[in-house]
Amino acid sequence: MSHLPDTAHAAVTLADVRQAAVVIRDSVMVTACNESRTLGEICGCRLFLKFENLQFTATFKERGALNRLQALSPEERKRGVIAMSAGNHAQGVAYHAKRLGIPATIVMPIGSPMVKIENTRRHGAEVIITGQTLEEAATFVRSHAAAHGFTLVHPYDDPLIIAGQGTIGLEMLEAVPEIDTLVVPIGGGGLISGIATAAKALKPSIRIVGVQAQLYPSMYNAIRGEQLPMRGDTLAEGIAVKAPGKITTKIVRDLVDDIMLVSEDQIERAVATLISIEKTVVEGAGAAGLAAVLAAPERFAGRNVGLVLTGGNIDTRLIASVLTRELAREGRLTQLALDIVDRPGQLAAVCNLLASAGANVIEVSHQRTFSDLPAKATMLELVIETRDRVHLEDVLTKLGAEGFSVRGG
Repeated sequence: MSHLPDTAHAAVTLADVRQAAVVIRDSVMVTACNESRTLGEICGCRLFLKFENLQFTATFKERGALNRLQALSPEERKRGVIAMSAGNHAQGVAYHAKRLGIPATIVMPIGSPMVKIENTRRHGAEVIITGQTLEEAATFVRSHAAAHGFTLVHPYDDPLIIAGQGTIGLEMLEAVPEIDTLVVPIGGGGLISGIATAAKALKPSIRIVGVQAQLYPSMYNAIRGEQLPMRGDTLAEGIAVKAPGKITTKIVRDLVDDIMLVSEDQIERAVATLISIEKTVVEGAGAAGLAAVLAAPERFAGRNVGLVLTGGNIDTRLIASVLTRELAREGRLTQLALDIVDRPGQLAAVCNLLASAGANVIEVSHQRTFSDLPAKATMLELVIETRDRVHLEDVLTKLGAEGFSVRGG
């Protein structure tokens, strides 16, 4: 991978990206690209974060959407547009279509995050929810567009969309010229194609690394000739694409140096880390770049790395779950089950012991009926808070030393 294409025959060129920057300049924010010293120390490199989660729609997708909408003829604007999206492209199209007075229909697959569905409706688009996957939604879109004369605004496989997303690359290198590595999430490939087109033209030595969720390695398969399975629910639903674009696959093959896969645990950790350290909310797809650097810091050691925080549209309930699960992984929140004698004073004895060990009791319940314990015994279920895993081990040791049989931890 990664050789510069003949730009005379390329689907998207640096000139296209620069033209897109002019088209969207007055309506899309130039987001900050700031260094995170703390994350850089953790990862052993300099890390610069591009905060696309702070766009009005909380996603970079409005860049490409606006560039495409602005290219419509008066007749196409009058008839309206249609798009399929798991959420972020939907919001970008809906928001800018409303601004420009263009009727918009958005088709979203079943299971799209409710926050993305509601935001899209709030921007005035007609939302149709159908299909188990983005690909099934796309099949409906093609027939619906033909029946109603709508213009399709594709989420990634369109030169104008790609050029619009590529404006991020221009902004990052203008803000931080010393960036030598860009780490970019890949779904259908529109974002990385645009960024790579701009960045490689401006700085041929720059390294472009794509990141996909392990559950949906579609571009990884296409580029490497693999057949890894694609299945399941991923926290990074924004990049859960089973079939990358034809245009984008060619650009990725030409310009992208490597593609990494990240697990669900790694994505969750990255989301939680960005909240705890940067105080910024990023959805699973948007945290994929940081997940890759955290998972393999040796591949980025000593480099100047730019990460794109692509979006912040994540349900609050899901944020709560991610943060709680991360506390559990760190040994700071633990569920325990203790077999105790069912007589007065036992709960107090356990709580006093936990207090003396510096642990905080978050939840407590007794289970007398649904257990295999003797009739005169009970199961005491606790959720406790500790400082870290070392502290947790100390608490468990003290409970064992006092004769309590502990399950869990």
